[in-house]
Amino acid sequence: MEHIISKLRKYEIQIRKAINSRMQGDFHSIFKGSGMEFDGVREYQYGDDTRTIDWNVSAKGHGTFVKTFKEEKEQTVFFLLDVSASQEIGTPGAQKVDIGKEIAGVLTLAAVKQQNRVGLLTFSDQKEKYVKSGKGVKHGYAIIHELYSHTPKSTKTDISEGIKRALEIIHKKSVIILISDFIDEGYEQNLRLIAKRHDLVVIHLKDDRETELPNLGIVPIYDKESRKTVWVNTSSKDFRKKLEKTYSVNKGELEKFCRKHQINYLEINTKDNYVPQLIKLFMIRNKSMKRD
Repeated sequence: MEHIISKLRKYEIQIRKAINSRMQGDFHSIFKGSGMEFDGVREYQYGDDTRTIDWNVSAKGHGTFVKTFKEEKEQTVFFLLDVSASQEIGTPGAQKVDIGKEIAGVLTLAAVKQQNRVGLLTFSDQKEKYVKSGKGVKHGYAIIHELYSHTPKSTKTDISEGIKRALEIIHKKSVIILISDFIDEGYEQNLRLIAKRHDLVVIHLKDDRETELPNLGIVPIYDKESRKTVWVNTSSKDFRKKLEKTYSVNKGELEKFCRKHQINYLEINTKDNYVPQLIKLFMIRNKSMKRD
């Protein structure tokens, strides 16, 4: 764990320093705040936005009153991590599930450093591990420990079920970071719902082995989720093209969905250094927050 935490700390510092430098020291938050919270009411003054009028209070007959708001000081960041068996593809130590854990760990450290509350939900086709949101570095380390010590109970995937469990658990508007390879179907309705209720970031994990199988002729392929072996002809051009097209179509549809519903989307390949990509993503979010 000491080696893991040391690595995560190094990456977190890289992200923080890069954003500080490129945003001219204005590191307000790499996590976009969920907005404003209700503070009270005051009498209406000329020039006030009529949309802020509190009609319930005004109806009591003591004048016209408007709602006042203040910026939320405390932000909650929740990680939803897919730990199903399809994530176990890639180089040992750099499989999709390993990269997913690292990203969740790095951003957990970044979040607790900014005094945010952080929580975790890992899922397969069921709720695997839930850590209630909390504050402080000690809590951050507890989340990282759970990330690396937990063994999933199921090998299967159900992203829709994972999101459903998150919706049942997380009531206050939060930054939700969903990390998965999105090798599943039928999750769009719940993805739309969680994006409507929360500030959603989708991190799409990929490994080249999913689309670029070596030319070995007819070989057995073991499906870890179904625990069945199927024989495929890896030398078939049609088979190889079908693999590439399936991934490309699925990725394109997910990206399009995210744009439509104002969800931040980032694809990360296991072979790449994800730190610069995270920096770019959160710089975009930081600028967006300023405009808001």
